[in-house]
Amino acid sequence: MKAKMTVNNAFTISEIDPRIYGSFLEHMGRAVYSGIYEPGHVTADANGFRNDVKALVKELKTPIIRYPGGNFLSGYNWEDGIGPVEKRPPRLDLAWKTVETNEVGLHEFCDWAREVGSEVNMAINLGTRGVDAARNIVEYCNHPGGTYWSNLRRANGAEAPFKIKTWCLGNEMDGPWQIGSKTAEEYGRIAAEAAKVMKWVDPSIELVVCGSSGSGMPTFAAWEATVLEHTYEYVDYLSLHSYYNNTKDDLPNYLAMSEGMDRFIKSVVAICDYIKAKKRSEKVLKLSFDEWNIWYHSHKKDSKREPWGVAPPILQDIYNFEDALLLGCLLITLIKNSDRVKIACLAQLVNVIAPIMTEKGGPVWRQTIFYPFMQAAHHGHGTVLRHNIDVPTYDCDEFKTVPYVESTVIYNRDKNEVVVFAVNRSTDERMDFAVELQGFTPKDIIEHSEISGHDIKQTNTKNDGRVSPKVAQAAEVNGNQLNAKLKPLSWNMIRVKVDA
Repeated sequence: MKAKMTVNNAFTISEIDPRIYGSFLEHMGRAVYSGIYEPGHVTADANGFRNDVKALVKELKTPIIRYPGGNFLSGYNWEDGIGPVEKRPPRLDLAWKTVETNEVGLHEFCDWAREVGSEVNMAINLGTRGVDAARNIVEYCNHPGGTYWSNLRRANGAEAPFKIKTWCLGNEMDGPWQIGSKTAEEYGRIAAEAAKVMKWVDPSIELVVCGSSGSGMPTFAAWEATVLEHTYEYVDYLSLHSYYNNTKDDLPNYLAMSEGMDRFIKSVVAICDYIKAKKRSEKVLKLSFDEWNIWYHSHKKDSKREPWGVAPPILQDIYNFEDALLLGCLLITLIKNSDRVKIACLAQLVNVIAPIMTEKGGPVWRQTIFYPFMQAAHHGHGTVLRHNIDVPTYDCDEFKTVPYVESTVIYNRDKNEVVVFAVNRSTDERMDFAVELQGFTPKDIIEHSEISGHDIKQTNTKNDGRVSPKVAQAAEVNGNQLNAKLKPLSWNMIRVKVDA
């Protein structure tokens, strides 16, 4: 098969916000305890955090991490995680039916995030808490000193403020599974009041208001519109959450699910712009896709778990080759919508539906989905170019006219390079892929790497990381055109040196 894409350096979508390659850590399962934090581990630092895990988080170049939840958030008292560790109260976490020890809290996480080079995207509890707790935590984290909460932070060992910029106003508040779930009117009012006082404490912060818990929720669309009626002028981002699965074991349909993500994003953009018009506002609301990933492998095992353990194995999906391909398609979709999606958080980072896996007392390793995410975070920076593509398509169970190639082109002016990410969805045919780079003078291929040639169910383990990028010799430049041969079922990254 053949596909032809045309781009021009004068026609752009947006500059990519690096926070689109963010992630998420919730106090659930083994994400924190025996994930990032394991005192006594052979690699543990003086504070109990695993250096081997830190190394892989740094390798991902994760710019922002949402914390501490997730469903856990809606029953969490942030004050439980400050002060002397030995005095912190263990609590029942009703969201995941576990016991939270509070060994890791606000100070420990902020210090860890700083060490791995990430900003903290702090989430506040609007399930069991409210406006007073919201203003207090901002004062504790961001106010320099001279007040009760800022002085308490200093007494607890942090003389300088944490200067947390991005804050989430609760989590999935329309979900009946959520502690303190609310109607759209109820949530819209409390979110608006919390947002108002949080920005009174620190006008420099940015706020993310909860959209509905997913596009399949009966509340979807009406929830967003009602919540934004109350909060539009107070907040900076609206959140989206979506997870994807191959429970039907239908590969063509599975690899097309990025089409659903694109539809979801565009629907939410339309709602935001409707409220903008209704309010006669000059403000353009941006999106935070702060939970997205593949999640389904662990469902059966999790249904048999006994409650009230400490850091039990929950949502420990073991990802395979087909998952890496879909994750690549989802990443490309986020990039193509970078004009409105400014923050995105792969949920989650370690052990819980995560690119990084650890063994308690043992090694750490990279899951199959680690690699497309890592390559995008390293090289997916610059300006996304609008494109026109002529490509064969297919129909499947849920989607029609799905292009066999999912692709995007980014111009990195600082490095004088064009970066192409592409997935060939075809199960059995190579794609002869041409990209006409109008307005550029291509020089040579810097790199063409691919993940291809594996059984679709092949996984990575602590002893076998075979599903990883390999050097390809299947791309060349001819005039102003890039020509590449994309193997069946392949993730590709092609970097081209250019003059513009």
